[in-house]
Amino acid sequence: MTEPGLRERKKAKTRRLIQDVALRLFVEQGYDATTVEQIAAKAEVSPSTFFRYYPTKEDVVLEDEYDPTLIAEIEKVPPEVGVVGAFRAAVRVGFASFYDRDRELLLERMRLAFTTPALRNRILAANHEIGHTFGGAIARRLGIDEDDPRLRVAAGALMGALTAVLEQWLADDGKSDLPAMMDEALALLEAGFKIEH
Repeated sequence: MTEPGLRERKKAKTRRLIQDVALRLFVEQGYDATTVEQIAAKAEVSPSTFFRYYPTKEDVVLEDEYDPTLIAEIEKVPPEVGVVGAFRAAVRVGFASFYDRDRELLLERMRLAFTTPALRNRILAANHEIGHTFGGAIARRLGIDEDDPRLRVAAGALMGALTAVLEQWLADDGKSDLPAMMDEALALLEAGFKIEH
């Protein structure tokens, strides 16, 4: 894999700066009380630059660079591995690449997303889109049609499992090991929900 060029690194740095500033302002002032203009001013960018990186204020909380990593990992898993097993392997490798570095950022973003009504509604819509994206990666891996209804069911189950784990992680104030919790939830899904007493 080639290293990103200077332009890509500068764009990633600006994107991260805008998100860091926005999250800090949301914590200090509240999500609803914080405007895009305030975020742009604190980040020393124009509002139009903000919107080049994040189409809406909600996106500055909900968007991240993790999905492409997970999709690339799903596509690497051999086709003989089942759908949940492939997703589980991708999550394990993907989280290893960013969890330690971004744990506090992820916790703050998820805390805002799950406790702010406007963002919580967006999560539901975003889960559908993300599930469709993951479903497409699974379809390519298996060589099946992306419109196969089984993929929608699988994607819904996977996204539901991850959402439940994130809610549990937030309830614990992020003290638990999120990657291990995700792996346990996906193992349960992979085993067909066989719950032992």
